Amino acid sequence: MSSSPQSGQPALSVVIPVYNEEAVLAALFARLYPALDALGLVYELIFVDDGSRDRSVAMLRAQHALRADVTRVVVLAGNFGQHMAIMAGFERCRGERIVTLDADLQNPPEEIGRLLECMDRGHDFVGGVRQMRRDTLFRRLASRMMNGLRERITDIRLTDQGCMLRAYSREIVESINECREVNTFIPALAYTFAQNPAEVPVKHEERAAGVSKYSLWRLIHLNFDLVTGFSLLPLQLFAMLGILIALGSVGTYVVVMLQRIAAGTPESAWKLLWDRDILQFFLIGILLFGLGLVGEYVGRIYEQVRHRPRYRVRAVLERSDHREP
Repeated sequence: MSSSPQSGQPALSVVIPVYNEEAVLAALFARLYPALDALGLVYELIFVDDGSRDRSVAMLRAQHALRADVTRVVVLAGNFGQHMAIMAGFERCRGERIVTLDADLQNPPEEIGRLLECMDRGHDFVGGVRQMRRDTLFRRLASRMMNGLRERITDIRLTDQGCMLRAYSREIVESINECREVNTFIPALAYTFAQNPAEVPVKHEERAAGVSKYSLWRLIHLNFDLVTGFSLLPLQLFAMLGILIALGSVGTYVVVMLQRIAAGTPESAWKLLWDRDILQFFLIGILLFGLGLVGEYVGRIYEQVRHRPRYRVRAVLERSDHREP
């Protein structure tokens, strides 16, 4: 792949988190650089390795040596998660527009131009909506259900919150960088800062190689981060549910007691107050759920007040003229 020297402040930064992607990186390089060269923009690529244990770092080093004019590599000292890897890229990018992209080629790099065209129309945050998704039926249904639930709990209106192909203005990225949250969901955070957000349909392809890094448990955890990080509605709903259950239970007992007294069996009415039934198990389940929900919020506070670094950088590969003064 030939080099095309660039100079000046980049108009576009592309941030790509990488985690154990040695099987797909060669194919990514072969498509990504020609796609960006065809845009005719001054650009930079920032690969952020999130603690890979395969040959990903070695391949990124080799690619940096080959295209040092546009390639920067940030190597994190551990696995801190996809969103922290993106934050590491955001804090080092220099472009006026910033695009995030997965390394697995499920979102084709050729679609980046479509997002930039949408930004040319005055939008400051553009999200991709995957068309003809190539995921399994279970994953598509789970994603649709989670998207619907999140949309009802929060004020964030993102059609496809799982699509990594997104474009951000410099102002939004700077606002995100000012946030020091330990756990966050970057697209939702960007949506809260955006003045004129938009969405565009983008192609979705089968994963070129390797396996998805998002297990069912990690998807559930990500949704907890989103819900508890952007809304108090779950706590409010839990409080309302407790009130409704309490009022319903009292009302039910009063009605049954009055019925038994009217039937001439007052002693059985008073005995009803001491009966154990399945309602107790229901109330215990609700109580445990509520404790877990409160614990999630308290846990987020605990992580935040410790002020530990969100990620640690082991190495940065870049040309000297790429560094900030």
